[in-house]
Amino acid sequence: MTSRKLRFAIFGNTYQPKKSVSVQKILACLSERKADVYVESEFYDFLCQGQHLDVAATKVFKGSDFDADFVISMGGDGTFLRAASIVGDKQIPILGINMGRLGFLADISAGEIEQIVRALYEGDYSIETRAAIKVETDGKPLEGYDCALNDVAILKRDNASMISIRVTVNGDYLTTYQADGLVVSTPTGSTAYSLSVGGPIIVPGTCVFSMTAVAPHSLNIRPIVIPDKAEINLKVESRSHNFLVALDGRSENCTEDTHLTLRKAPYLVRVVKRAGTRYFHTLREKMMWGADQRG
Repeated sequence: MTSRKLRFAIFGNTYQPKKSVSVQKILACLSERKADVYVESEFYDFLCQGQHLDVAATKVFKGSDFDADFVISMGGDGTFLRAASIVGDKQIPILGINMGRLGFLADISAGEIEQIVRALYEGDYSIETRAAIKVETDGKPLEGYDCALNDVAILKRDNASMISIRVTVNGDYLTTYQADGLVVSTPTGSTAYSLSVGGPIIVPGTCVFSMTAVAPHSLNIRPIVIPDKAEINLKVESRSHNFLVALDGRSENCTEDTHLTLRKAPYLVRVVKRAGTRYFHTLREKMMWGADQRG
C-alpha cells in the first residue's frame, strides 16, 4: 500500500450529461485520499458550466501539459483512445471507467469506482502494455497525433468509386487493393473496426498487425497478419485525387501524392487492469459466445 500522495489526470466524455454522478463519485474518492487531481480543460468546462458541478481540481490542463501517476478516462473506448493519444510516450498507466456499456479498454463499471481507487492505492492491479501504430507521411504532416492504439484506416473520400492502395511490406510488394479502404490494426484494435470488416481477433500481447480490406473488389482478397516489426508502405490512387487517413477514428484528408509509412510506435501504451482480469472472459462476454440467441 502506498502512503505517498498520488496524482491523477482525468479525461472525460463531454456528451454524457446524465453520468455526472459517476464523475462526482470518482472526485469524492480521490478527495478523501487527498490526491492531486488534474482535469483536462474541455472536460472541466463541461463539468463546471454544463453540469454545474463544483470541481476542486488541483490543476486544469490543456493538451499534454500534465504529468501524473495515473490517467483516468471516464467515458467509453473512444474516450480511452483519445486519452491514450494525448498521453503518448509519457508512459502513464491509463484506467478506463465506462460511463455506459462496458468496453474492451474502458472495462471498469461506475459501480466499481470505490473498489478500483482502493486497489490503485493498495497496488492490487496489473498493467498490460499495448503496441500502437505510428504513421509517417512524405508530404504534408498529419495535423493531429500520429499514433493509433486501435487502427489506421485508409478510406475513400467520395461515394463514387473505389481507391487503389499499393502495399509493400519491408520493401517487398504485397498487392494493390482495389477497395473502399484498408484497415491496419493492432491486437488491441482487432475487436473494433477491423473485426467489422472481417479481420481476425488477435489476443493482446501478440506481436503482430493485421491488414484487412474494406469492401474489396476481388473476392479472393483476404486479411493478412504480419509481424509488428515490419514497415508498411502505402501509395494511394483515387479518382478524386484525395483519400482519408483515420487514426482511431479521427480522420484527415490527404492528397494522392502523399505516401504513407506505418510502423510500430516507439513506445507502449500502459493499460491498468483489475487484478484477476482475464481477456478471454471479457471476449466471451462481449462477443456473446456460448449465449443461446434463439428466440
